[in-house]
Amino acid sequence: MNRILITGGAGFAGSTIARALRDRNPDSEIVQADNLGRRGSELTLPGLAAAGIRFLHGDVRNPHDFPQDFKADVLVECSAEPSVMAGYSSAPNYLLETNLSGAINCLEYCRKHQSQIIFLSTSRVYSTRALCSARIVETSTRFTFAEEQVLPGCSPEGISADFPTTGPRSLYGTTKLAAELLIEEYGHAYGIHTVINRCGVLAGPWQMAHPDQGIFTFWLWRHLQGKPLTYIGFDGTGRQTRDLLDARDLATLLDLQIKEPEVWNGWNGWNGNVGGGRQISLSLQETTALCRELTGNVVPIAADLNPRLMDIPIYLSDCAQLYARTS
Repeated sequence: MNRILITGGAGFAGSTIARALRDRNPDSEIVQADNLGRRGSELTLPGLAAAGIRFLHGDVRNPHDFPQDFKADVLVECSAEPSVMAGYSSAPNYLLETNLSGAINCLEYCRKHQSQIIFLSTSRVYSTRALCSARIVETSTRFTFAEEQVLPGCSPEGISADFPTTGPRSLYGTTKLAAELLIEEYGHAYGIHTVINRCGVLAGPWQMAHPDQGIFTFWLWRHLQGKPLTYIGFDGTGRQTRDLLDARDLATLLDLQIKEPEVWNGWNGWNGNVGGGRQISLSLQETTALCRELTGNVVPIAADLNPRLMDIPIYLSDCAQLYARTS
């Protein structure tokens, strides 16, 4: 039986992972901690309680909020301010304290209890400047990566973990990369088992999305409501492209990483990409067509030619390293 602590456990990723791990591990003791700071996160609590998952109202920014009576075998760190735009229109304090100080407090908990840590990182650790300089091909509906590339870790399959992380990557991405480095150091210094999953776009049921996070769910919701949308930047054509992954599929991977950290070619020390890849990807233009088909609604879509700060034309996860471990 595993004892699992999930920080950010009432959020979309955390609550989805908690329920999936409960289904796969009915005898495990699962505690999910959350400060309920995001509107709507409280709506996940009844379902989690019905599944026998204990709720702890706590904030990762405060080390005293971590459970004193629960020694976890595994801590799954899902708490984060996930918006790429966070910290630009307002002070970055909350972003820095949650994503970086919170990660440090999680690591200290793991050091104290010798718990394994599984960290949900992001594709945004890669350099925005480098991503914007990758060679791309423009089709009528999307951007794709060209066959020939100059930068390491870039191919038609997408971006691998060998892609450059040097250079601006957003404040959000910087906090995640800094946390990755600390996790590596804690693993080396204190012998705790570490796993880092660099996730692309996540989607799935119960995602309360907005334009800066959960774009595919947000796009569908606006179509269901018949409300207008905007293609921002990149000629205003909606060809910017991302891969997407159902959070329940991510939970399947985490279940392997929890159950057999030393097996599956050694999950301890793993740091790699987890995403839908080229095969499961959409541009906004393609997403619009799909949403129209699903809902029967056609909503007005404006064009704003001014790109947003830190935006990129395309990101696809090259998960070849992951597949080599799980196939």
